[in-house]
Amino acid sequence: MTRLRTSGTAACAVLLAAAALTGCNRESDGAGGGKVGIDMPRTDTDFWNSYQQYLEKGIDKGTVSALPLSNSQNDISKLVANVQAFSDQGAKAIVMAPQDTGAVSSTLERLEEKKIPVISVDTRPDAGKVYMVVRADNRAYGTKACEYLGKKLGGKGRVAELQGDLSSINGRDRSRAFASCMKKKYPGITVHELPTDWKGDVASAKLQSLLAQHRDIDGIYMQAGGAFLQPTLALLEQKELLKPAGSAGHITIISNDGIPEELDAIRSGKIDATLSQPADLYATYALKYTRAALDGKTFKPGRTDHGSEIVKIENGLEDQLPAPLVTKENVDDPALWANQLEKKK
Repeated sequence: MTRLRTSGTAACAVLLAAAALTGCNRESDGAGGGKVGIDMPRTDTDFWNSYQQYLEKGIDKGTVSALPLSNSQNDISKLVANVQAFSDQGAKAIVMAPQDTGAVSSTLERLEEKKIPVISVDTRPDAGKVYMVVRADNRAYGTKACEYLGKKLGGKGRVAELQGDLSSINGRDRSRAFASCMKKKYPGITVHELPTDWKGDVASAKLQSLLAQHRDIDGIYMQAGGAFLQPTLALLEQKELLKPAGSAGHITIISNDGIPEELDAIRSGKIDATLSQPADLYATYALKYTRAALDGKTFKPGRTDHGSEIVKIENGLEDQLPAPLVTKENVDDPALWANQLEKKK
């Protein structure tokens, strides 16, 4: 049985991570602790659609009693409005994934005044109290991508970096770590930073402009495969630059997300690697920490028994979940969430 490390000793704590969350009393089940508001940050990428599927499965199991999910569509004003609507409907906890991590602070302050705990998924707000952030170590994403490309290219060449939104902590963390690693370990590699706001069309347009100037691109780092994979592959194919891995002229590509389409692209040799951002674990632990918040449980920094570490941040705690590197060697590993996902018909 998976357990979370908590500061309490009550017997219910052991049962917190059980799938059905059958607890020590009926008041701690999904329907007993109050309604929960859950905002989807967007539903236009495969990663977030997968996350939503896992959320819905957890809600169906009774982990929490959720109000109808909202979708802020990567718009901070819509997120603010959605959260206000949840509050008006009596939500006792909020799950969100703010993409603009700076602009959400005033909303978090209002929720704190109302004593409504917040679980932030995938992103860490710059300010404003949170009960728990459920997130992978995004600096590790940038570092691992740098090391993979650096080794594959032998420390020389030209790399295009399709950055995310730099107003997001994730975009900043990945970009800063990638730049720092390249400067320190692989100074012979020229990096072209292309900010995209997590938009596939912007990524494609900027990559096309770069290729017009430098056709000798040796590698590409995509900070979000869910947004960038298809437009990037389509552009490379159009330019006759999409060569199979291992063949002459192949552009080494590493991505972030770990969606099924990325794994298929690794199998076919179109890309080389991805870092599997755990959509399943994001949903699982978002709901479990929400349940814990409703039950009044608290947590301390330290290792968990689900392979992660809870760390102290300025405005709360963060559970840093593992994000494994996926290559041709382990792409068929059944433990990868994308290999377990039931595709919608």
